[in-house]
Amino acid sequence: MDTDQIKTQKENVIQEIRRGVLELAALSELREAKYGYALISSLAEKGLQVDQGTLYPLLRRLESQGLLQSEWNVDGARPRRYYVLSPAGKQVLDLLSSDWRELTSIMEKLLGN
Repeated sequence: MDTDQIKTQKENVIQEIRRGVLELAALSELREAKYGYALISSLAEKGLQVDQGTLYPLLRRLESQGLLQSEWNVDGARPRRYYVLSPAGKQVLDLLSSDWRELTSIMEKLLGN
């Protein structure tokens, strides 16, 4: 494999990893109500860049699965839809967080760190 192929392979794996953790990241940030752009900004501040075209479908899916609740706030200059964890979302976040910690511990051992 040449250098370009290795870089492409690395980017493909990173993209899959990011896709896998995005749900957990979004749930973790929605313990408090946030609208979409605020969630994007909050994730970016913590090092996870997400574009709108990825985030909004995820939010709609999580809401349809009963993990999020949303409501429109029309008090400001622009109406904004705020998302927050539902009771089921809180339970799923707790379970996913536990699994994540276990997986990262295993990966630390596998990677020798």
